[in-house]
Amino acid sequence: MSAAPKSRRTNAEDGDALPPEGEAAAEAPVGVRAIKKYPNRRLYDTQTSSYITLSDVKDMVMACEHFVVVDAKSGEDITRSILLQIILEEETAGVPMFSTQALAQIIRFYGHTMQGLMGNYLEQNIQSFIDLQSRLTENSVINLQNPLMQNFMGGYIEQSRQMFTQMQEQMSKQAETLMGNLGAGLTPKK
Repeated sequence: MSAAPKSRRTNAEDGDALPPEGEAAAEAPVGVRAIKKYPNRRLYDTQTSSYITLSDVKDMVMACEHFVVVDAKSGEDITRSILLQIILEEETAGVPMFSTQALAQIIRFYGHTMQGLMGNYLEQNIQSFIDLQSRLTENSVINLQNPLMQNFMGGYIEQSRQMFTQMQEQMSKQAETLMGNLGAGLTPKK
């Protein structure tokens, strides 16, 4: 005896077929909005029970909503892939944030021993910039000549300098360890 096929619902707004009943809830932590990506490249928002676009996902990012995008077939978390698609669209439209040289430098770090360190450095620097931006927004009535505002800018620059110095020190330690290991292999055994 074969199971009856699952019925397809439609989104009243656009007449699109929606996922079968019981398939709407993607695997996502509690309190995290689940988006499913189907083989037809469509994104399905399980919270609103409707198809959405990449632009809608970008709006969720801008609104600081917590979400996860999963492949509907495999259940694999593909959130990073979707975020990279949004960055690609932003970089190809309008004014790009990254120069060709900066993108080439980032690519060169993949597979390099410093890949993890560089990712951490960039993440910390972006967070510092966001924190500074938040403080600047809170104090937008104060002009840049104000000593408080100069302190904010000076603090950001100092924090960025310290992170870069830490990265250089870690690179130096790794180079010393590598050279020490190479030297130990070249020393003749007695």
